[in-house]
Amino acid sequence: SNAMDESREIGGEAAWSLSSAKPGNGVEQLRDGNTDTFWQSDGPQPHLINIQFQRKVKVSELRIYTSFRIDESYTPSCISVRIGTAHHDLQEVQVVDLKEPDGWMIVHLAKPSTGSVESNAGCVLRDPEMGGAKDFVRTHFIQLAVLTNHQNGRDTHIRQIQVHGPRSSTGPQTTTGRGPGGGAVEVCPVKLQTTALQQFASIR
Repeated sequence: SNAMDESREIGGEAAWSLSSAKPGNGVEQLRDGNTDTFWQSDGPQPHLINIQFQRKVKVSELRIYTSFRIDESYTPSCISVRIGTAHHDLQEVQVVDLKEPDGWMIVHLAKPSTGSVESNAGCVLRDPEMGGAKDFVRTHFIQLAVLTNHQNGRDTHIRQIQVHGPRSSTGPQTTTGRGPGGGAVEVCPVKLQTTALQQFASIR
């Protein structure tokens, strides 16, 4: 099987929140599968994307879609990736430098044991060894922090983010339903504890 089959998107199992968002350009646009829409921050840097899972999950890579061609000074130029159990114990595990990126880039959080890490045009990982992690990291919480944008832009645009884990997963299996296009849809109810979280929740 090829490498693309060896991971699955698990972001749908998480509660997503943002440090700020312009109305109509929030979590829903970041996760709608459409690269024509985008999250636009609306506040001071760093701009934060918080991805909270209910249980510890295995994460192998993040996939991020940006477009300097369209977004210019709104395009991130440096993103810090942090993991932990919650806000209070986050550890930075990668810093990504972007130079006029256009399209999907893969940010590995661990070195695949098979195959090599493909390089992305316009995207440099400051820790090519990924801290020695192999295949995946286990985490409850991922935070992406946009530290700077191109041309010293203030607010940021990110068009899509996906969270990928290894396909062979242990733990509770999500139930699979049929989507409108006949494809399988993972159904994993996320209980949101607070109304504060609910306002950032995306309805999938």
